[in-house]
This record gives sequence, structure tokens and C-alpha cells, in this order.
Amino acid sequence: MWFKNVRAYRLTTPFTLSAEQLDTQLGQHLFKHCAATQPVSLGWVPALGGDTQALAHPVDGRFLLRLRREERLLPSTVVREQLAEKVTAIEDDQGRKVYRKERLSLQDEIVLDFLPRAFTRSSYLYAYIDTRANWVFVDATSAARAEEFLNLLRECIGTFPVVLPQVNNAPTASMTGWLAHQSLPQDFALGEECELREPGDEGGVVRCRGVDLLGEEVETHLNAGKQVARLSLSWEERVSLVLAEDLCLRRLKFSDELMKENADLPEADQAARLDADFALMSDIVTRLQERVIDLFGGEVE
Repeated sequence: MWFKNVRAYRLTTPFTLSAEQLDTQLGQHLFKHCAATQPVSLGWVPALGGDTQALAHPVDGRFLLRLRREERLLPSTVVREQLAEKVTAIEDDQGRKVYRKERLSLQDEIVLDFLPRAFTRSSYLYAYIDTRANWVFVDATSAARAEEFLNLLRECIGTFPVVLPQVNNAPTASMTGWLAHQSLPQDFALGEECELREPGDEGGVVRCRGVDLLGEEVETHLNAGKQVARLSLSWEERVSLVLAEDLCLRRLKFSDELMKENADLPEADQAARLDADFALMSDIVTRLQERVIDLFGGEVE
């Protein structure tokens, strides 16, 4: 339940639904397993899992949600092989060429035929709405997966206006300056990983791991004009992360001390432990996100 990544969205209008209202709305799209010819199924499941029932779990103005995604696994190589066999059979038997439109039709037939026999795989996506700070945090690095979550939420509640945060100072320029001038903000510490890119769409990329980011190797690349696209950091000795130019917080790792703060709760009461962990984690994530925004000159109004 501890988030591994954070993709943040800014709520442009206050979120006013109560936990009960939100739970009712989410109930319109409960998770159902994939039908026989359905490639993907999305739906809400209880936020805390186990024996709990709430789809929207409230804690101090924040709502934890959990989306289940099930997909049928149909390898593209299998489809291509079957298509090639059918095309060859038609061309040999009928003495004619199979063109693109017919190929696509044959491919659709193959997919529909094989889907009911395909294995399924499930994954879960956590997110929470912070109604006090007007943020939505999705535990995903993929923009496509985050949009799936947001789109289904919009289907349930009718409207959910959010935007990606825009900052006043370019993250790449700021992070490059931190290394070039050794001027990292005081509440952050450098890790041992960064990604450097040459300006331009076709610029080269250098990934450094396990190195001194203030050392000669990285300095040489910076002097050659490369800029920092990703940078590993730790914040207040409570959480480490990789900060990216798109403001996505990747590979979050919370300190052992932080994760043990609720260790005195009875192990038998799993729901209470998850509830306490969510309260602790969400407080850190919201504070971290707002601090990151401050690092780059605040949000564009």
C-alpha cells in the first residue's frame, strides 16, 4: 500500500463529494472479470482489501481508491503466426493476393477466436484524492495507466477536472544547476544516479549509476552541454526517490524508521494497520509533492 511512484494531478475545482457519495458513485463500476472476448476489464475494488467493503477509504480529508485491471494475455507472435498461415492458405488455394483490409479482418477473427482461451493477469493501481490540498496522486509511472484511472473516475462521478502541474522554472535547468554549482536544496541529499541528455529530440542520453554525482565524470558531461533529466535524491532522510523532468516521482522508498512508526498496532487488525499506514504515507507524499513544486519556482497561475 506504500506508493512506489507518484504521478500528481492538480484539481482545478474543489472536490466536494463525501466519502459515502463517492463510494456510491464508484459502485457503478465494480470490478468484473474479463468476458470471453474482452481484452481488458477495469473496475473498483475495496481500497484496503481484505474483509473491508469501502471503495473510497477516507482519512483526514483524503480518499484512498484502488482500481483493479485484468487483461487477457494474447502474445502478438501467436496472432502473427496464425495470420501468416491463413494468408498463405488463401493465396495458395485461391490463387490471389490478400491485401491489407482483408488481413486486418482476418487478424480480428483470430483475436476473437483465441481470446476466450487466453490466460488473464491482474494488477492493482492505488491513488488518493487530497481534498484539502487539491491534489490527486496516482501510483503509476505510465501516463496511460494514470489516465485509465482518471477516465473511469470521470465516468463514475460525471466530472473530475484535473491538470498536470506546470512550474515556473524548467526542472531540467534547475536540476542541472544543482549539480553544476553544487547547490542542492538543504533538505535534500544526492543519491548515486542521474540521467543526462543532450538538448534536442535526437540528443544522446547518458545514465550514471553508483557514481559521485558531483565528481569529474558527471561534470565532464555537464560541461559538454548535457542536462539533467532525472536525479536520485533523498528528502529529510524519510524518503528516497528519482525526480524526473516531468515532475513524476519514481521509485519511492520510505525509510525503515518511517515504516515502523505503526509497528505497535496489533498484527491481527490488518485494516487498522493499513489505515494508519495510509495516513502516514499520504501526509509524506503530499508534503513532498508540494516541496518539489516549490523547488521549481511554484506553479504557473
